[in-house]
Amino acid sequence: MYKLCVFAGTTEGRRLVEFLREQDALITACAATEYGGELIEPSERITVLTGRMDEPHMEDLFASERFDLVIDATHPYASAVTENLMQACLNTNTEYLRLERGGTGSPQSAVCVPDAAAAVEYLNGTVGNILLTTGSKELCEFSSTEDFAERAFARVLPVESSISACREAGLKPSHILAMQGPFSVGMNAAMIKSVNAAYVVTKDSGKAGGFEEKALAAMKAGAKLIVIGRPESGALGSSFGETLELLEKRFGFTSRPKVAVVGIGPGEKRGMTIEASEAVLNAECLIGAKRMIGSARPDQISFEAVSPDAIVDFIREHKEISRFAVLMSGDVGFYSGAKKLVPKLDFCELTVIPGVSSLAYLCAKTGASYEDAVSVSLHGRDAGIVPAVRRNRLVFALVGGDNGAGRLIDELNEAGLYETKVTVGERLGYGDERITGGSAAEMAGRKFDPLSAVLIENSAPESAAPGLPDEAFLRNPADKPVVPMTKSEVRAVVMAKLRLNADSVCWDIGAGTGSVTVEAALSSPRGSVYAVEKKPEAVELLKENVSKFGIKNVSVTEGEAPEALSGLPAPTHAFIGGSSGNMRGIVSLILDKNPRCRIVAAAISLETAAELCAIMKETGFAETEVVCLNVSKARRAGDYNLMIGQNPVYIFTLQN
Repeated sequence: MYKLCVFAGTTEGRRLVEFLREQDALITACAATEYGGELIEPSERITVLTGRMDEPHMEDLFASERFDLVIDATHPYASAVTENLMQACLNTNTEYLRLERGGTGSPQSAVCVPDAAAAVEYLNGTVGNILLTTGSKELCEFSSTEDFAERAFARVLPVESSISACREAGLKPSHILAMQGPFSVGMNAAMIKSVNAAYVVTKDSGKAGGFEEKALAAMKAGAKLIVIGRPESGALGSSFGETLELLEKRFGFTSRPKVAVVGIGPGEKRGMTIEASEAVLNAECLIGAKRMIGSARPDQISFEAVSPDAIVDFIREHKEISRFAVLMSGDVGFYSGAKKLVPKLDFCELTVIPGVSSLAYLCAKTGASYEDAVSVSLHGRDAGIVPAVRRNRLVFALVGGDNGAGRLIDELNEAGLYETKVTVGERLGYGDERITGGSAAEMAGRKFDPLSAVLIENSAPESAAPGLPDEAFLRNPADKPVVPMTKSEVRAVVMAKLRLNADSVCWDIGAGTGSVTVEAALSSPRGSVYAVEKKPEAVELLKENVSKFGIKNVSVTEGEAPEALSGLPAPTHAFIGGSSGNMRGIVSLILDKNPRCRIVAAAISLETAAELCAIMKETGFAETEVVCLNVSKARRAGDYNLMIGQNPVYIFTLQN
């Protein structure tokens, strides 16, 4: 087992210890103060040593423990400690590695000085209060500033040694600000204003040290920023990410970033759950759309991305970041990008945190119960709302794009659903949210925000049972050739034999008027139906029927099978209503596309039935069934009802 020693005087040092906690190694973590030691949790493999060491003490420790590596993660301004560590490692033949915190770069308006003495020299020519954020070690040097006791305020750690250093420097108790960071831009600015500071003295402690937050706060509060430059060091340092890569190569360690996929609710931060808020607060980096980052925590390090691949690539490439929060609008389990993202994060330590969905939010606002609601997402999809509204009492729809809700209402009116009640929630969860409602007819012509959700209530939904009445379909005008149609009773049996799923890919070959096409599309709202028909007059009627039912998941191909089928995606189900004598070629092509496709074929002629029997025998399907369906329907003749028989139909079901 490897033995490593980490001088963990910085945030990065403590993060490194946490990384090593999960590795096959014994770790000695050294902190200069008791307070620093308390921030590191000891364990069976982690020993915490507190107290300042000079170079001889370091040599004694390295000689007795024989570490495989010493990592110097001390503060960039602790140059004396770095020099002692390098010399002690050289004298004991111990491998040394410097973890260097990256600088941020000072704003152009800042005054940059090489050391505390130069900062004092500059301040002596000024008037106004001073906020010192350089720590407690150099306070005595600043005590020579003119009117120090009256002008100076110091922010230090809330430990006895820091308070004592403030007193020794001559600071008044009311001028001591003892607190532990991190500090946001807003908190820094409030502190600067509270002490009426005209000058803020700091060090370029990098992102991890909160330098950016202090620089932005000084600018916001109108204070002059004075930056003490870093001392020169003879050590060539590596960034946190580079250090992890070196450790992985040198010792075979592995890193698993902590990733929280967070549902942030439909709107602003106030709509987030406590668990979601904590995940966002604890994350070192937020990933998501610009709107979501702005709602959750705009002052945090962030990366704007919504594509799963872009998110995964960013996490893999940034080893210096150990805790990410990927932000998802609404709830992670409701039409969320989490569905595609989560399986790609198998290299991470993953947490999935639910949020309030826009469905739950809008229903709560309107007093509706959503337990029986059917949900549809039209966001970025060419999906129709009409079939869902026709068959359900309550439909919830997520819409997107320019006036998506307005286009949805237009669809309802075009389908004759004027009386359905429509409620549109715009910018839900934001301060300017708006909820309006009325009938589809009353809501027509209005403009709505792209960020909208819609509830649609239909008081008289249609039956979802297969076998729509023949009268529901447009038929041939008197002056046009007759287009065949699979009649209601036969269609009901065909649909029962097909056993379509909600996401099936179904071919309707020889589609005629499209009666089976329509039934299949309604049965597979998340799937696709490909209707193939060779007669131009039938194709025209087929398209009219698809449009009449408001269906969007149908593609119509004009051509003769099997040639017209070759460019279509592989089917999970196929109905052969007409083959024009090409039954063998059609079945062969279907099985080439998908050997397990479920095939249902209808035959009226004995020749077609005989051909299907031969195919069934030759191909050796695992499942076969033949049904002969004889349908008679009553027709009025005076005072009597006479049963009129239709042609018998042979329905074949074939599947491997």
